[in-house]
Amino acid sequence: MTAKRDDYDSKAYNPEFERHFLSPKYWGTWLGVILFLPLALMPLSAQKWLAKTIAKKLSKSHKGPAHRARVNFELCFPRKTFQEREALIEKTLYTAAMFFFRFGLLSLRSPQWLQSRCQIRGLDVLRQHIDNNENVILMVPHSWAIDVPAILLASMGMPVSAMAKKQKNDVADWLMHKQRVQYGGRVYERSGGIKPFLKSIRDGYIGYYLPDQDHGPEHSVFVDFFATRKATLPGLGKIAKLSRSKVLPLFASMNTEDGTFDIEILPAFDLDKGEEQDARTCNEAIEYFVGDKPEQYMWVLQLLHSQEDGNNYYNLFKPRYNSDWKVQ
Repeated sequence: MTAKRDDYDSKAYNPEFERHFLSPKYWGTWLGVILFLPLALMPLSAQKWLAKTIAKKLSKSHKGPAHRARVNFELCFPRKTFQEREALIEKTLYTAAMFFFRFGLLSLRSPQWLQSRCQIRGLDVLRQHIDNNENVILMVPHSWAIDVPAILLASMGMPVSAMAKKQKNDVADWLMHKQRVQYGGRVYERSGGIKPFLKSIRDGYIGYYLPDQDHGPEHSVFVDFFATRKATLPGLGKIAKLSRSKVLPLFASMNTEDGTFDIEILPAFDLDKGEEQDARTCNEAIEYFVGDKPEQYMWVLQLLHSQEDGNNYYNLFKPRYNSDWKVQ
């Protein structure tokens, strides 16, 4: 895995810079990039102040990210008081803002800088599988720092292979891709199917699998997730079997006090007990990772959009948050 390799694959997603990226349509995007760079280079104390200000304001909103997090927290943590959940929304948005401000440093700084600011627990477990010439899939929940381990491992000579959906904004899509594969690795578009992804794992790339997006009831099984039920993708066991891989759960979090990253890798777990039990096993790993640091998880996503009873709680709960529950 440490030998120099050619990461090009004609079936992988390989966007190139195009002249139309400079058209007026994307001037706003480029302006955002220009403004984004000074934010990344600001002193940590200034980033903390700005992140706290933004999080405090956004957390009071009855719409958008705060609303989605509010619904998710009520369903997943019903034993927490309303005030506790509101405080957690602000803490989650603060963590998100801090990561957003420092995300650009992953490209602006050297790989040595990144490696010095990451603490990895369980790296020996991953290395042992690699040294034994075993294929590996990392099961990576949606934390704010989700991209960090892939970039870090590639900088250490262990490139990953992932599947992603193309962004609507071509410039943003190109920039994100350049950052993700700056030290090597491959990204495949979901629309191209799973076979190229499986082949890349068999070729020695570390698979990067995101288990927790809601892809609709037709592609999911409903299993327990904290105090509720979640539409969960059931196919990781099959993917592991087809790629002849070991599956290792991984979670990345950001220390908002000093701006460093913590990465935890767990030993491989078995996924051969049927779709529902395998899906539940994945959710149990998420519960373990998120339990004592919920602010690190992307609760602003519509994680619980699909429901067994057909309800859309993000719409259903709007009236109660706007009238019955006043946010102070």
